[in-house]
Amino acid sequence: MRTLPAGHPSLALGFASPPGTLVVLGRAGGVLVPPAARGPVTFGRNTPEVTVPLGEDDRRVSRCHGVLEQRAGRWWVRATGKVPLRLPRSRLLFAGAAPVPLPPGYLPVYARGSGDREHVLEVRLADGTPTPAPAGRLRPDERLVLAMVARGFLRREERPRPVPVSLAARRLSALDPDGGWTAEVVAAVLDSVRFRFRPGSADDDLVAALVSAAVLVPPDLALLSPALPPVGEDEWMPSTWGS
Repeated sequence: MRTLPAGHPSLALGFASPPGTLVVLGRAGGVLVPPAARGPVTFGRNTPEVTVPLGEDDRRVSRCHGVLEQRAGRWWVRATGKVPLRLPRSRLLFAGAAPVPLPPGYLPVYARGSGDREHVLEVRLADGTPTPAPAGRLRPDERLVLAMVARGFLRREERPRPVPVSLAARRLSALDPDGGWTAEVVAAVLDSVRFRFRPGSADDDLVAALVSAAVLVPPDLALLSPALPPVGEDEWMPSTWGS
C-alpha cells in the first residue's frame, strides 16, 4: 500500500491510477492499494490500529467502524461499528449485515458522528475513466454557503433538496456568529455563483450541477461540523436517518 497525506485533494476530482486500483481517503490521509494487493483496509477512530483514520476526535465513531476487503476478485465494504455506515441514496449498512460490493469509480461512505457531524470516507475503485478537467473554483465564503445549501446533495440522499436561503442563513449564523450571515447575503453569494456556473438556474439545478462537476465535494461537509440545527428547523426536510 502507498499512503496519501492529509489534505490530499478529494477523490471526487478523479485519481489517475491503473484499473483495479483502490484508493481510500479521509481527512487525515489515506492509502492506495495496487490491483495486485488484497488489503484489507480498515477505518475508524482508533488511529494507531486502523489503515485510514475516520472521526478520530468523535467518540460516536467506533474504534474500527468498517472494513474494505477483497473477496472473489471484488472489493466489498462491511460495517463493524455501533453506528451504521450510510451509503449513497440513504442506504444504511449495519454491523453484521452482508457486505456491499464496491462499484467502479467514486463512492463516498458516511459515518454519522456526534451532534450534526458527518464523517466522510472517500473510496475510488479505478476503472480507466479519465480524470475530468477542473470545472472552476469557489471562494472560501462561497464554498461554505454552498456546502450548507447543498448539504443533502453532498450527503447523496435519496431525494435531496437545497436548504432554503433563510434557514441556511440561520445555520450559518450559528456556525459563524460574527460572519454577518443574513438571507440577503446568502442569496447574493448564490447569485454570484449562479452567474459564473449556471446562469438562470434554480437553486436545486445549481447545486446539483456543482456536485456533479465536483466543484462541491462530499468532504466539504466538514465545513459544517460545528453547526447544530435548532430544534424544529429540520421539519421542512423528511429525515432519512434510520429509515
